Amino acid sequence: MVNFANFREIGRKIVCVGRNYKDHAIELGNAIPKKPMIFLKATSSYVADGKPIVIPPGCENLHQEVELGVVISKEAKNIQKDQWQDYVAGYVVALDMTARDFQNEAKKEGAPWFLAKSFDTSCPVSNFIEKSAIADPHNVELYCVINGAEKQRSKTDVMIFDIPTLLEYITKYTTLAPGDLLLTGTPAGVCRVLPGDVIEFGITGIIKSNVTVQ
Repeated sequence: MVNFANFREIGRKIVCVGRNYKDHAIELGNAIPKKPMIFLKATSSYVADGKPIVIPPGCENLHQEVELGVVISKEAKNIQKDQWQDYVAGYVVALDMTARDFQNEAKKEGAPWFLAKSFDTSCPVSNFIEKSAIADPHNVELYCVINGAEKQRSKTDVMIFDIPTLLEYITKYTTLAPGDLLLTGTPAGVCRVLPGDVIEFGITGIIKSNVTVQ
């Protein structure tokens, strides 16, 4: 039997969804997507609970993005919406750390923004949350607090594309493997973080994690 508490070691990829909360798209001046915006983070970007985020060389504007993560339980291809729960092993809460200056520069040049999202330590994750601990992942509250000041708080029911829709869409094109992580997007409230900042992020009443910025 697979031990999904070790998802960081067994998963092959981190599949991310951009602009999946309307308020976040608006705060960055981006258009609201009509279909899921999908990108990848490297698994080498994982940071275990309590380990530091290291700002990448040359980055002057690093942002935090708290997200609900879905850990995949088995090989998934061409999932139908009504089957989605059969492919969920459990959940995590994560930070999709983004070197916003790297990303903005790449966008201006029409270039990929892999380094903005996949530098080492760009994906802090909580401990694994058993599937049974979250009755409805579309009815939990994400939050992020930096140095004691709340920056992000949102219910997941306002995601533009829900988990069944995301899994159906993604698995039309790429196969998900056991231990893969789907990050479902971030709400409004992202901001610049600095060396020495302490970030607490979690799901209200379920789990919390802490990470420092170096």
